[in-house]
Amino acid sequence: MRIGVALRELHRSESAMAVELPRVADRHPEEHEIRHVARDLAEWSREHVREIEGIAPRYGTDLSGPEHPEPSEEGERELPGEGSDADLALLADLKRLYRMGGGVALDWDLLGQGAQIIADSDLLAVTERCHPRSVRRMHWARGILKAVSPQILVG
Repeated sequence: MRIGVALRELHRSESAMAVELPRVADRHPEEHEIRHVARDLAEWSREHVREIEGIAPRYGTDLSGPEHPEPSEEGERELPGEGSDADLALLADLKRLYRMGGGVALDWDLLGQGAQIIADSDLLAVTERCHPRSVRRMHWARGILKAVSPQILVG
């Protein structure tokens, strides 16, 4: 059974979201919604991490390791001029959050499917608590992207 592998990956990716969301908020303090909502969403990730840590021992999964993993460097500089242009940096940060959030939401969905197959009601309950929040987090990032991208791209 590979449930432990899925739990380990979710632990890593939720931990990365818990680190990246406040970083984005700190990089864009003038963006009030991003500053406040990103911090709330990071708390959701920390709660998800605790949920994963609570169920992982049932699957013989050791989640010890870096307490705060660094987010992937992949796609770190996504747009030309991003380093010197605050608007392009915001766009790149939001794209990264959206992609990260989509991956996490998909992983929660897959874990829920596995929980159904093995009829683990406790694991299924965890996925039912965490998956909807992960989807909302992804939709938040997409909504902000759709709201700010026209002005950034034509400004």
